[in-house]
Amino acid sequence: MRLLVVEDDARLHERLAGHFRAAGFVVDEAPDGREAAWLASEYPCDIAIVDLGLPDVAGIDLIARWRNDGLAMPILILTARADWQDKVGGLEAGADDYVTKPFYLEEVEARVRALLRRVEGRRSAVADYGPLRIDFSARRVCRGQEELTLTAYEYNTLAYLAHRAGEVISRSELLDHLYDHDSDRDGNVIEQFVARLRRKLDPDGSLTPIETVRGAGYRFTLDRASA
Repeated sequence: MRLLVVEDDARLHERLAGHFRAAGFVVDEAPDGREAAWLASEYPCDIAIVDLGLPDVAGIDLIARWRNDGLAMPILILTARADWQDKVGGLEAGADDYVTKPFYLEEVEARVRALLRRVEGRRSAVADYGPLRIDFSARRVCRGQEELTLTAYEYNTLAYLAHRAGEVISRSELLDHLYDHDSDRDGNVIEQFVARLRRKLDPDGSLTPIETVRGAGYRFTLDRASA
């Protein structure tokens, strides 16, 4: 999952980013609204944490701009303000939930995961693709009755391809989804993830769930079963 943290307090910013990276998220960071707006447009995220008290663009205005631009990712707002009108204003601008400072990082993570489960629920948390079953909420993958052991990066690669089944996804798009925007990226790593996924998902070569489209990227070939 790709998370955007928008917080101008450097110490809190570092704590949030570090906590979520340790929890397996890909984290992009912005200290102000202008950089956050750019990051969200260049590196689409699965969820955003936004402080309302930003130094340039107000957090409420940033959220409203994203919603007006059609960005639908869940947004959790952070605020040190006790005034209930600020919380209501953030929610009316398009945020999905809020946490008031000071807070425990575990509480923020719980809220983030609850929002992600809500989104996954709308997309159906469990999906069958032929003999493969992906539980997006529990991050579990089974082939038949066998549960497969995937690394976080392997799972994130598979989930992204499966959600976009039938589409050709370029290596650069997968890199954007899997890594922070300023990470030192190596396209060969994607090839390794895909090769390992193929061996785990299709050990006998009978399924061919991930197709390489020469010069373009990868395509998840299995159709999702109707509910």
